[in-house]
Amino acid sequence: MADRDKPEGIPDLRERRIDEWEDIEAVLDEITACDLPHPTRSFSDGIAFVTFAYDIDGVSIEIAKYGGCLEHFLDPPPPIHCIAGTFTRKADGVLPERWKRRTLHGADGWDKWEGGKWFDRLFREEMSAGSEASRELAREIWTQAVTLADDLERTIISEGIGLLVSVNVNSNPGNLAFALAIVLASERTGCPVLNNNHDFYWEGGKPASERAPGEEVGPRDHFFRNWRNEAFFRLFKRLLPWNGRRWIQVNINTIQSRILIQEQGFDPRDVDTVGTLIEESFFRPCTQEEKRDHRLRMAHILSNGERRIRPVAVEEFVAGVSDWMRNQHPVVCGAEPGLELDIASSDALYLLQPTRVVARKRIERDWELIGALLEHPPFREAFETRPALTLTLHITGPVPIEHQADLERVLRTYRGVLERLPDSTRRRLFLAFSVGTEDHPALHGNGLGKIDIAGIYKLADAVLFPSLTEGRGLPIPESSGAGVPIICSRYQPEEVFAAVIGEQLPEEQQIWYDLFPEGEFGADLLESLTSILLDPASLAERIRHNREAVRGRDAMPEMSRSFKRYLERLQVKSGA
Repeated sequence: MADRDKPEGIPDLRERRIDEWEDIEAVLDEITACDLPHPTRSFSDGIAFVTFAYDIDGVSIEIAKYGGCLEHFLDPPPPIHCIAGTFTRKADGVLPERWKRRTLHGADGWDKWEGGKWFDRLFREEMSAGSEASRELAREIWTQAVTLADDLERTIISEGIGLLVSVNVNSNPGNLAFALAIVLASERTGCPVLNNNHDFYWEGGKPASERAPGEEVGPRDHFFRNWRNEAFFRLFKRLLPWNGRRWIQVNINTIQSRILIQEQGFDPRDVDTVGTLIEESFFRPCTQEEKRDHRLRMAHILSNGERRIRPVAVEEFVAGVSDWMRNQHPVVCGAEPGLELDIASSDALYLLQPTRVVARKRIERDWELIGALLEHPPFREAFETRPALTLTLHITGPVPIEHQADLERVLRTYRGVLERLPDSTRRRLFLAFSVGTEDHPALHGNGLGKIDIAGIYKLADAVLFPSLTEGRGLPIPESSGAGVPIICSRYQPEEVFAAVIGEQLPEEQQIWYDLFPEGEFGADLLESLTSILLDPASLAERIRHNREAVRGRDAMPEMSRSFKRYLERLQVKSGA
């Protein structure tokens, strides 16, 4: 921002000398002591969604829903801007073409933030208070933040943006410099911020000193690596999330909201909770012919344009997994070379894991369940006496570069199941990865359209979801809307799981599910999965019930009411 544009009293960021984390806090104190500029733009002039990256992932998909909702009820509909460090090719299937895109260099998160260099130094390496390493990092984060803030401010001003919607940047610290930049840019321009939080660093994270004896390391414990560096961690907590004068916090579950209010002192009027939206395409009934059509389209994606899939031997895939991680593409693994798979066949059994491959999803448990199912006499007998039957586990999402070890764990479990089975059975078990791909040139050449998210659900016989922790747990309502039975864990926080299932609601609004257990797989679950796979007609009442339960809860009118409430609160805070 040019000096002539700065609000009176706002410090010139590039002129400030930063040597310690306390120096950054001092600048924030000065900025928040100044009067905010009066908003010159309305929400309908432009709304910008800001996040680390746009991909085929849960955050990007929810942003698409939020933007569509704002276009739905604001008059005139606002120009929608998407700002991030990266837009992957797969984001084209999530973001409408009419929305503007702006790449903000240096805004990537986690291991994509300059190859993970700064993430590692902040959260995986020692940074003692007062050390040269601590001072160096304070200077580096400040320099990056000022550059990002300048770029973001220019975009706010040149594009006439009246509202920033920051998604996960100021709650899950994939890039601390970017989180600081959003604070600086919003305070210096006076632009209101709807801060949407899907995951917080303290969910599944704590200092090692607070773990009970024998307690396993949490998936976000690394964020507390340098919590004893008090100046650093004080700034860290202040930014995540920022309690701004024109900010409101919109979380995806009530536990997050309660913690911000009761433990972190946020004004209850500035904290709210947002639901999700299950689009109408999920609710359209799917005939057997339509299901076959969905599978044909997916076959072309998984086979690089062919109707029949020629799987890669799992041993070969494992040997080259590091190369595949750098250039992820759809692939199907089989027990040995030379196999073929026809997923559009009436003899193809299909299980879906509609997530990315990350540790907390516990995808290896899917193969443990499949192994137990193949030892369950009714299913084993059917599988042995019907030699045309195949069973495929399809994982839909990509593997983040920092989660290769989690992929390898899934592959080890798959191989372990294969090793225990006779050749006649193991040759018919397959593991598919579509890495978020929904289109292929061969589809259009064969008169087939791309497959959307609802269609991917509908090609499955059942959805598996053995997750350990979730901020919400979208596969549960999405599979229910699509008419596909789900087997899911009672993940943590259990209060969130109960809310998604609807345990506090009348029976007709509760989702029916099979429980993915923490220990051994009981006979009741194995019998239920056998019926799901071999006698799908028996599920008609369950499918009808779940569709109606979800239709009444996660719809556009409810989301629109929520966003109207958020914007009204921001208008009050802005003095508009």
